[in-house]
Amino acid sequence: MGTDYDRGFPQDGEGPVRPVTLSAFEIDAYPVTNEDFAAFVAETRFLTEAEKFGWSFVFWSHIPDERFEELVEDTAAATPWWCKVPGAAWNQPEGPGSDVNSRQNHPVVHVSWNDAAAYAAWASKSLPTEAQWEFAARGGLEQKLYPWGDELTPGGKHLCNIWQGQFPVDDTGEDGYAGSCAVDAFPENEYGLYSITGNVWEWCADWFHADFSAAPPLRDPTGPARGEAKVMKGGSFLCHASYCNRYRVAARTSNTPESSASNIGFRCARNGAR
Repeated sequence: MGTDYDRGFPQDGEGPVRPVTLSAFEIDAYPVTNEDFAAFVAETRFLTEAEKFGWSFVFWSHIPDERFEELVEDTAAATPWWCKVPGAAWNQPEGPGSDVNSRQNHPVVHVSWNDAAAYAAWASKSLPTEAQWEFAARGGLEQKLYPWGDELTPGGKHLCNIWQGQFPVDDTGEDGYAGSCAVDAFPENEYGLYSITGNVWEWCADWFHADFSAAPPLRDPTGPARGEAKVMKGGSFLCHASYCNRYRVAARTSNTPESSASNIGFRCARNGAR
């Protein structure tokens, strides 16, 4: 687990490479989709934190130009491409007037860690630990950058949904998408997992920390007992080598458990095996 990749982010705690042993577990082949989440909401009347707060973050180029001033309340100071949009939520991903009718098979977004944990409990599952997620994402390969090897576009073929062009102003969409895509838009890895790289960030169960040791071997690590932010893995459609080179399998980042945005989703896992 982990990486010593020299173009990684030391502050994220990507390394050192360390041996980890895991008990048997199952993990969903796909991230939770809008259709899946709608079934959960229909049965439970669940309100996401974005709906309770009344807003969520939307990437600026996904807001129609003619409605930008109407919809955007504010932008994040350090990252002005993130816009605070009142009414943005899982079923209105770009704010009022948008919907997910044509995106039923896209990953649900604008879900906080708390929302994701609630869905997982309803489904009699859990969020995967970071170790489980990384093991599954590797697809049986050891210390490769991506689920398929070390080359991002082998033979010029795009195998995941990330940013092409100049971030954050020009996404050429060479991979076919300039936002989220269907969870089965790209081939699965050798363990049968789809959309594990790019598309949307995926919440993990662990609290985030960046202090790891290469020894002794760990068994079923679950992260620290407490913290301020939860681990996210996999990168998103906004990741680019010039800015967020975190679509590598071992890359990691974090966010507070109540946070949501238009590029954050999740998938579920279950300890044990059938």
